[in-house]
Amino acid sequence: MTERMLEITGYRVHGRLGKGGMAEVYLATQLSLHREVAVKVLLDAQDEAFAQRFIREGHIVASLRHPAIITIHDIGQLADGRHYLAMEYVAGGDLARHKGEVFAPQQALEIVRQVAAGLAVVHEKGLVHRDIKPANILFREDGSVVITDFGVAKALELDNELTQYGIAVGSPAYSSPEQARCEPLDARSDIYSLGVILLEMLTGNNPYRGNSYTQTVLNHVQMPAPALPSSLASLQPLLQRMLAKEPQARFADCRELLIAIEALSELDQDLTRIAPAVKVAPRPPAQRSKARRLLAVTLALVLATFAGLGGYQWHKHTRIAVLLDHGEARLAESRLLSPPLDNADHYFRQALLLDADNAQAQQGLARVLEARIEQDLALAAQRLSEERLLLPEEDSAVYYYRKVLGWSPDNPTALAGLAEVVQRYIGLTESAYARREYSLAHEYIQQGLETSPDDARLLALRDSHLQRIAETRGPAAAPRTASARPNAPRAATRPTEPAPNPVKRLWNNLFN
Repeated sequence: MTERMLEITGYRVHGRLGKGGMAEVYLATQLSLHREVAVKVLLDAQDEAFAQRFIREGHIVASLRHPAIITIHDIGQLADGRHYLAMEYVAGGDLARHKGEVFAPQQALEIVRQVAAGLAVVHEKGLVHRDIKPANILFREDGSVVITDFGVAKALELDNELTQYGIAVGSPAYSSPEQARCEPLDARSDIYSLGVILLEMLTGNNPYRGNSYTQTVLNHVQMPAPALPSSLASLQPLLQRMLAKEPQARFADCRELLIAIEALSELDQDLTRIAPAVKVAPRPPAQRSKARRLLAVTLALVLATFAGLGGYQWHKHTRIAVLLDHGEARLAESRLLSPPLDNADHYFRQALLLDADNAQAQQGLARVLEARIEQDLALAAQRLSEERLLLPEEDSAVYYYRKVLGWSPDNPTALAGLAEVVQRYIGLTESAYARREYSLAHEYIQQGLETSPDDARLLALRDSHLQRIAETRGPAAAPRTASARPNAPRAATRPTEPAPNPVKRLWNNLFN
């Protein structure tokens, strides 16, 4: 089935985003709410067992509530019997696109932290994902992480209908040893897969990936966790535990993993840790030398407390300065929203988390917005020159002008741009009328009204459409008969009546 043939009631389909062995994903607009969605459609309507598993995926994900878990909007069925899921459209791409890249340690830990937080909710619902891999970790435009593709997720309390027959599930390069051995799985299997992803982000390489399926499986079962470079030595215990061959040696659950990540994420802990106050039990007066020593100890404790506070403030200001420098550098490079967790918007917002009133960070975000507006206005002008006025919906002149107006409602360039789009549609409509292409003229009117529903000129064109057709055609333009139309099949010849019998004719003449 081609993209043009695909029709989903209540949706406008724009194009295919991707295709797998069992399903394909389309970008569409849900008409009732005017929002972009990703629609996952089964390729085969005949496989009832897989269809039920597909529907179960939708029910599983719809039952989960967490920012790091994909949102399901709708479950339905096409006219040809195939089922579909309409879900949140995540525009930032997936982690697999960054294959081979080496992430900064804090960036890698932040991605793992967000995934682990989402998986904690999955596991606490009594489920295990079983296919945690880079392609199933998506990024929103703001850099936040989204877990997707729960097609092989399974309730832990149910019998595993796949592994009981010796069928391994998941992606071999990220599968846990127990997955490779086709054993029952629990939440710790997902933790192992996440550990492989962490290793790949830190080193740019997945050492478990072999030249064949068999070799990859054996590597997960036999190969110990590799040693990280000396610069990453502080992360070795975390990685070692996530990649333990036996599940009982790993973190018991994602909540425990999150605690360990939080501890590692604290920079320069010794500077931020403030020593607790020491209570000195009162004693009777003693020698002057003891009193002096007591005074000296007390003074030292006070100075140490102030030093700790000063150290914390120094560390905080140093961290903010680093974040602001990164933000300015990314802004200069026009890296406004990407790559995830390494862009101008991200660094300025991180600085504001440490100091909500930081003027430089606030000004930085304002300049990021100005740069985004400038970029989108340039894209809108380019699409206008290419006559891509309204379509494709996510990459057209109207799309970018409206995006700018969402940030700056009175932006004169965007308002003028939309007015120019309306004028173009009016011109296209009049040209179509002149060529007597009435259906095309009506379509241009409708597209113009999608751009500006209240435009008086377009409304007048819509209301006078039928009248203009009648006036243009005139009374002589009545539809021609089928026999008069070019290439029309000839009308069937009317059967001729048989000639009268001459004897009968003579008889009639004599007696009538």
